Amino acid sequence: MNNKKGLSFPLLIIAIIIGVAIYKDFDFKNLRFEKPALAIVYILTFLMTVFFLVKKPKGK
Repeated sequence: MNNKKGLSFPLLIIAIIIGVAIYKDFDFKNLRFEKPALAIVYILTFLMTVFFLVKKPKGK
């Protein structure tokens, strides 16, 4: 039997929304974030979401 688990749809939506927010907050002209403290929170949340999306579930 094939017990592959697909991507989690809610986590995928969260990752897309936070990724877009990070992109919009970055100032490409000056290569800086407009709100650095908020950008740190966004990046940490984005990385955790991507980690949970790509980690493999422990099999029994």
